[in-house]
Amino acid sequence: MTLPEGFDNIEHLQTTWNQEHNRRVDRYFKDVQGNGDLSGVRPSLKLACRALDNDNMYASWMRSDLFYNVIGYGKKNLAVFYGNRLDTAPPVAGHPQLFFVFSQDGSASPSEESPIQHEKSVRLMKFSCSSGNAKPAITKATMIEIANEIKASFLSSSRGITYTTGNKSASYTDPDNGLPKGNYLLVNSRTDAVEIYQKICNVIDVPFQAERVIVNDPDKPSTTTASAGKVTILGKPVQNRRYRPVAILRFRSAYISLGNLVPPVFLLDTTLQNQGLVKYP
Repeated sequence: MTLPEGFDNIEHLQTTWNQEHNRRVDRYFKDVQGNGDLSGVRPSLKLACRALDNDNMYASWMRSDLFYNVIGYGKKNLAVFYGNRLDTAPPVAGHPQLFFVFSQDGSASPSEESPIQHEKSVRLMKFSCSSGNAKPAITKATMIEIANEIKASFLSSSRGITYTTGNKSASYTDPDNGLPKGNYLLVNSRTDAVEIYQKICNVIDVPFQAERVIVNDPDKPSTTTASAGKVTILGKPVQNRRYRPVAILRFRSAYISLGNLVPPVFLLDTTLQNQGLVKYP
């Protein structure tokens, strides 16, 4: 079908816009009679929101902005947001990841079990892995500074410090400083969690806040090799996995991962299996 001669697209647009806009305004203010008046707040708002045939573009924009944004009709029927807006953390991809490695002394590990080993990591949000980004690229000099901080904080009498792991999960949430929600450390007491997280914050030079440490104490107790028991698989007795056993873990090493295919950079290694940037002891 062809358009009639002399058809005005702009006039047709304004007429259609006025009709659709006013239909929504009337439905929203259905408790107000007529087109609105100055007898109260809602009648006054309806009067201000309804479009008129002689409105210019500026008046149409103001009525639309008042109705959809200021009053908030544009947010009507949006999906309910579940959670906390603070859950939105800054992206960590592209920032170096610093790992702390802890393990059980071999002499303290049951003969049937391998020594327990845990890792804890934090993102270095002040730096990027590579150049050309908003944050400066991490340098070897910076890594050496961090390595010396680790040596001072995580070594005592030339040996790695210890803490007791157990069935309690302790989290420390500080997304802006590289500790996102969801990370946790297994401990046997809040005291150990506070000490380890405080040392990590000191190493990366960010403020530590004890109230950020949240400890979850599950109903299920830790199990030992004996209490975990054994099961028979293919006719052979096999040791069941222990549940968050209580054990003393010692700091062993720290390294930085730069992602991609770049090998990790060891800052300090008390096992001497890797060459660290700073000497041990």
